[in-house]
Amino acid sequence: TGYVLTGVDSIGSIECVLNVDDEEHLTYDFHREIDRGTTLSFKSLYQEDEKAVQSCYLDNRLGVYVSLKLCETLEHGIIIFSCWEEHHGGSVPFLAKFIYDRYRIRQALICDITWITEGVEHGKGVVVSMRDSGIPRQVFVRKIIQLLTQGNIPFQLEVEKSGGSDGSELQRQPYPIDWVFIGAGEDFVHTPQERVFISDIDSMLKSYSWLMKKL
Repeated sequence: TGYVLTGVDSIGSIECVLNVDDEEHLTYDFHREIDRGTTLSFKSLYQEDEKAVQSCYLDNRLGVYVSLKLCETLEHGIIIFSCWEEHHGGSVPFLAKFIYDRYRIRQALICDITWITEGVEHGKGVVVSMRDSGIPRQVFVRKIIQLLTQGNIPFQLEVEKSGGSDGSELQRQPYPIDWVFIGAGEDFVHTPQERVFISDIDSMLKSYSWLMKKL
């Protein structure tokens, strides 16, 4: 309750306030009715200090940022911007077939953002997920851990029983593609004020630059 949402419908621009009742029904405060099916997004209020950046949609935005920065140095590899991961796939099956059939790609790094939890802390480096709802092949996970250790890149390990990424969708495909999730941790997830430490973003970028040279 109280989040400011923005959007556009057939009448014009929208800036309304979200209300959530005890039964989790969603309503809005606005001076008129909004067209049914209109997409409303968190109003952006970017903040940055010496330690962290804070904004809406850092989950996804930072994955895209790291991937684009990787383009500056990458010599061998493919960078993929996939769609629909939050509602269980759509583009990954096609993309997996394309990169395997055409290029025989057999290793994948999932560049996304994970959550700050009891075992994942701000400022401790990028997170390597050993498992969530999907379980990557452990020999590949151990290889990633060994390479990051050799590169003196700060990282931490995550073991979860739920949650997932495009890695889970990749695992369901009939192609021998190893995968592992590597991403910075954030708190206030799925709110307008997602927060990530700058040092963890730097660790994430260094890990991808290093691994794409060594794999």
